[in-house]
Amino acid sequence: MSAPNDPLILAVTACPTGIAHTYMAAEKLQAAAPEAGVRLRVETHGSIGVEGAFSEAEIREASAVLIAADVAVAKDRFAGKRVLATAVDEAIKHPVQALRRAQEAPALAGGAPGGAPTADAAGAEAGAGGGSSAGGAGGESARGANPLHAVYQALMNGVSHMIPFVVTGGLLLAVALSVGGQPTPEGLVIPEGSWWGTIEQLGVLAFGLMVPVLSAYIAAGIADRPGLAPGFITGTVAVTGSLYGSESGAGFIGGIITGVLSGYVALVIRRIPVNKFVAPIWPIIVIPILTSLIVGLLFIYVIGHPVAALFEALTQGLQGLDGGSVILLGAVIGGMIAFDMGGPFNKTAFLFGGGLIAAGNPYPMGMAAAAISVPPLAVGLATLARRRWFSAAEREAGAASLVMGFFGISEGAIPLAAARPLQVIPANVAGGAVAGALAGWWSVADHVMHGGPIVALLGAVDGVAWFFLALAAGVAVTAGLIVLLVGLQRPRREGLLREGAVLLNVHPGDREEAIRLLIDAAGSRITDPAAVLRAALDREEKATTAVGEEVAIPHARCSGVAEPVVAMARIPKGVDWEGPDGKPVRLAFLIAVPQQSGKQHLKILAALARALMRQDFREGLLRARTAREVVKRVEGALPPKEGDGTRGLVAVT
Repeated sequence: MSAPNDPLILAVTACPTGIAHTYMAAEKLQAAAPEAGVRLRVETHGSIGVEGAFSEAEIREASAVLIAADVAVAKDRFAGKRVLATAVDEAIKHPVQALRRAQEAPALAGGAPGGAPTADAAGAEAGAGGGSSAGGAGGESARGANPLHAVYQALMNGVSHMIPFVVTGGLLLAVALSVGGQPTPEGLVIPEGSWWGTIEQLGVLAFGLMVPVLSAYIAAGIADRPGLAPGFITGTVAVTGSLYGSESGAGFIGGIITGVLSGYVALVIRRIPVNKFVAPIWPIIVIPILTSLIVGLLFIYVIGHPVAALFEALTQGLQGLDGGSVILLGAVIGGMIAFDMGGPFNKTAFLFGGGLIAAGNPYPMGMAAAAISVPPLAVGLATLARRRWFSAAEREAGAASLVMGFFGISEGAIPLAAARPLQVIPANVAGGAVAGALAGWWSVADHVMHGGPIVALLGAVDGVAWFFLALAAGVAVTAGLIVLLVGLQRPRREGLLREGAVLLNVHPGDREEAIRLLIDAAGSRITDPAAVLRAALDREEKATTAVGEEVAIPHARCSGVAEPVVAMARIPKGVDWEGPDGKPVRLAFLIAVPQQSGKQHLKILAALARALMRQDFREGLLRARTAREVVKRVEGALPPKEGDGTRGLVAVT
């Protein structure tokens, strides 16, 4: 239990969804506070808003602040305090180290012009953001912050706020089209004056806000509240193509561009020193106006024109392919349809295909119709196939995208594409190209300007069986690539044996001292070293854990272990362990698991014992020069975990 005179640490926890990880991190930090020798107050930025907001008195008293978050969190109120910003997973996996590092972090520079907000105000602002601070990292004002990580946090801030608009708009459109839509040469159309037309308009309005909201909260994630309005305004510019000579606008990619530009322009202006009489109006009037003008005009007169010219060139190129290789034409149309999911590339290909229906050539529209549902259906399938690889918000968006994909609404894949562009967008393009090429090869024709399984079921498609085969092939390619690329990006799952838990040359006086050294090496995963020591020694009293061949495997299962861990010690001179062969122990492995883990320690013990009975394996460990070499040898000797591509006991870190 923490003592009253221990230093006070303030911790803020937040994750993109504001659900599990936010509260897991809070619990881990609270449990670790006594071991770290600190008093702790935690403020959670969850899906229901900010809970446990710090008072001004607590902020004044605090010796350091730990921000464990994967979304942007405003730092201005902590100006002058030691502030450590880290990922939320770091607080879950290594809470003691995170709390100790926070006490050694550099002090945060002073707040923005106009003064730092109070704790209550900051909490209210964060609560209005629906689970994470609407603001950013105080402009990421902590010196030396990784700019790429800051942009990633801001992007996650934008995506998390955009998802409700995508899901709401997409499902409203899906319901309206499925119940009230009728196939016509112009596409699935809801009869004028129908009640379902009102539902459709609500969906259209929600979709219309999607990109501006993305842009706004990216900007806010970089520059805090002063970036919010400029991000919203310039995000609207990005989707208003008439401002810069484009019929289709720049889509969600344009929204990302305007969000990042607005955030950093606002941040630069925010850091300009101003007179104290100007400071109060600086963040609420001057910064939004100047940022909106700079970024808005830049997009209209510099960025937008090249985009419009690119789309015109794409349209002319598609017209040049018409009548040529139908497979090549289908691949190009399908790839463009799947690239930006409702954005300018998508609309260029879609309008090209739709425009040829009236000319008596419905085949390009058949190519587009097969490709248009590939991204949302594939994203949904990927999140179902590898649920643990995706966040809760991504899984929810994936489930909604399956429904939207059935109705030909490609925007359903945007949340994952925005969150994981390097994995999802290339996969979308590949799968869309496959679907479009196969639809062209099999002469699939679509007589209405709409796509997806719904139009085939409503009788608007010729070659229905071929349509579904082309669609299935495209979905399989995209889903497979998403799983592959996301899997390659995932960090190796942290194993039970880490380099820090390897003691290469120690000289304990007896086996109890050896076990103490192993417990210390195991680190923060052991929350009560004394309890683990008692459990291990009790096990030794029943029967020695020396297994012969100069090897001992002490083990403990007790409540003093937060998560399973293995530690290893090499003892050159050996230590008496009362082994069956009477030899001193030169290799000792400690296995410690939580009380509720059942027989997990026995499974680990069996696998490790089998490996240690091999002479070449033991000699390799005795010759190893580095901890990394030990970890690699143990990794190579053990089978993968069931259902996981990583090794069961180790991770090279």
